[in-house]
Amino acid sequence: MATQLHVAYSGTFDGSAVFASGPNHCAQNTLGTALNACMNTTQDLQLAKLKQTTTDWSAQGLIDDAAGLSRDPVYVFSGSGDSTVKRPVATALADYYRHFGANVLYNQSTAAGHAWISPLGPNSCGVTATPFINNCGMDAERDLLRHLLGTVSAPAAALGGSLIQFDQNTYVPGGQAKPVSMDEKGFVYVPRSCADGGACKVVVTLHGCKQGYSYQGFGTTFIDKAYMNEYADTNNLIVLYPQAIATTTLDNPNGCWNWWGYLGDSAYAKHGGKQVEAIMAMVRALGGDGGDTPPPAGSVTLPSVDAEDGYVKATGDGSGAAVGTLEGTYGLALGRGSDGKFNRTLLSFDTTGIPAGKTVTRAYVTLSRSSGSGDPWASPAGNRLLVDIQNGCLGGCSVEALDWAATATAQGAAEIGPFSSGSKASSNLTSAGLDAINRSGRTQVRLRFEQNQATSAHLFVNKDTQATLTVEYR
Repeated sequence: MATQLHVAYSGTFDGSAVFASGPNHCAQNTLGTALNACMNTTQDLQLAKLKQTTTDWSAQGLIDDAAGLSRDPVYVFSGSGDSTVKRPVATALADYYRHFGANVLYNQSTAAGHAWISPLGPNSCGVTATPFINNCGMDAERDLLRHLLGTVSAPAAALGGSLIQFDQNTYVPGGQAKPVSMDEKGFVYVPRSCADGGACKVVVTLHGCKQGYSYQGFGTTFIDKAYMNEYADTNNLIVLYPQAIATTTLDNPNGCWNWWGYLGDSAYAKHGGKQVEAIMAMVRALGGDGGDTPPPAGSVTLPSVDAEDGYVKATGDGSGAAVGTLEGTYGLALGRGSDGKFNRTLLSFDTTGIPAGKTVTRAYVTLSRSSGSGDPWASPAGNRLLVDIQNGCLGGCSVEALDWAATATAQGAAEIGPFSSGSKASSNLTSAGLDAINRSGRTQVRLRFEQNQATSAHLFVNKDTQATLTVEYR
């Protein structure tokens, strides 16, 4: 359902995160296909056909323009212990999204069973059993929200917002929730900052099968253990928890969301799908744009100013900083070099090329890897390559030693995930990062690892080609 919402209304949703699921419209309105191709591998799920269906629906106006998926962040999780939705099915979802240009982060390194993964999960990692919330010694919510939002603040130690129950009948086409396998009760978590009128984003968080509020007395277990509300409080997120229910017939006995066309709803994955439209009505009621926001009017991709690019190296505490000298031989350095110094790269962009009078809606940096040694993202585990944005230049626009430790206008405005070859784009700049773009001159970007590597682990980027800054506007 998360994928269906994102694909059908990509003009509204900026990304998605999915635990153990297949590509959009995988079931093709057939229960047998759902069971054998979208959960198991005994039937070909026909990935090429699914991609073409999305393209066709987009052209016919049955979903939002599929171009809206391009650059959207998507988090996909598949546990190696999941025998309910087999690994190749989730891999097909990652492939599906990449086909449409999405920025996919795929976690397939955890031995999880079939479950939502949360630090509050009462089950051990490899279990597949109620309440289907597993603790795998990782913070999946931090990872998925960081990918979706660019940056994320630490979760609240104690909740300060309110969980509000509301009547879902109001939002379902026809005014009756039960006939479409939805509960009459829905929930929304509202942080105090949002209730007080602050600007907040909406995150639709969907329970799995057998996890709905009314399923055999399950109650608010999913809402309480999903670990979303803790992040909502500190990141200005309203969390919507729609609720599905089981049918008394064999159509949907486990209270799943409609991803195979049950109860005769053949439009379940498109505009007009009853559950899709019900959730969209809830999103609009919370201030979502309902897909009416116009698409970006254009974009510009700006190459870095080669003469002003460079890198700076220093000890772990920033002392002894000096401008690096190997750019012409290897490229721009990042991470810990063989000399024990920690390298940070500076890129300079002429951002006067953004048309006057336009509102910047999205921006990201793209790098090309030249060479490297070791994995600087894994030392220490979970290390992050951050993107700082400076309105103007940190010092002079030519690289200088003081650039290593200077405070930028927007620190950690995006991050760049691990890549071992080719090119890699950053996550979208945060709002602070977008505001730091200098429309009347230079915008400088500094790339730095969040933590110092314990041993030599580094990469060189953009030896033979300049980095780029892509800016979208309307």
